[in-house]
Amino acid sequence: MLGRPFVGLNGGPAFKANPAISFMVLTEDQAETDRYWDAIVGNGGAESQCGWCTDRWGFSWQITPRALLRANSNPDTAAARRAFEAMMTMRRIDIARIEAAVRGDPADA
Repeated sequence: MLGRPFVGLNGGPAFKANPAISFMVLTEDQAETDRYWDAIVGNGGAESQCGWCTDRWGFSWQITPRALLRANSNPDTAAARRAFEAMMTMRRIDIARIEAAVRGDPADA
């Protein structure tokens, strides 16, 4: 998975996927964010909030732009709070809106 080894067991019907475990995919830009999101949601998956979605088998994914991580850990706590609040209104993360929130630009956030 994304160049990393991964092992999964088929536990049968007694063991269902649930959001207690999720796969985080760090993305570099909006195009990569959109590509992963569309591949998961567009193939029988479902959108959730704040960059989370589930695939057609019920596994949870976090499609997370690095820009979101930088914004949420901004040393300017007001900027980080604005980025977090913007993220809370999203399903798929919109990097331009996150960056506008960091700048405090309400027209773009």
